[in-house]
Amino acid sequence: MSDPWTEAPEAPDGREPAITAPAGALWLAGLLVVAFFLQTFAATPALIDSLVYAPDPTPLARPLTLFTAIWLHGGWGHLGMNAAFALAFATPLARFLGGRARGTCALFLYFLVCGALGNLGFGLLHAGEPYGLIGASGGVSGLAAGAARIVGGGGGIGGLRSPFVLSMGVAWILSNLVVALAGGALIDGGAQIAWEAHLAGFAAGLVLLRPFAALAGADRG
Repeated sequence: MSDPWTEAPEAPDGREPAITAPAGALWLAGLLVVAFFLQTFAATPALIDSLVYAPDPTPLARPLTLFTAIWLHGGWGHLGMNAAFALAFATPLARFLGGRARGTCALFLYFLVCGALGNLGFGLLHAGEPYGLIGASGGVSGLAAGAARIVGGGGGIGGLRSPFVLSMGVAWILSNLVVALAGGALIDGGAQIAWEAHLAGFAAGLVLLRPFAALAGADRG
């Protein structure tokens, strides 16, 4: 059985390639970096404010910002953490979904939908409160859930009760519970980590992997 986390295609001459991550995973992490460059060096404060997700006055007052906020980050550390985890977790997913346009589009849509639902989960818990939410953490959490199902399934889609999925889920819940009890760990600029978006994004990733695998034509288990 192949290992979707570590297995990489050989180079044409038989040697192992220097970069083993699939193109879809590299593109996803790269676009997060590009978006932050634009945010830092090209965007005006007014434009950035218009892209931030806020559940005030209602969680769906500006629905488009559920998606635009994914591409904003609070600093280089915040970006670096999300880009690194996005690359790591997207790698087995990109191999499973396939490297053609159909698989890559499914990967990006899966990331965006999980991120938007993660943000919405935060918004539903903080409806009417004057919080602004940015970052790809909800989408990255969805990627983590999807990767857990792929690795737990040995290259197919593992069951929700498979040992690897259960252990990953417990670890995800406990780590975010620690953040919640600590009042929210701080990231760049003194902003707090939105643990609610992490948990909602992870839950979305668990449930939505199979439909997006079908979209990519990769539903093999």
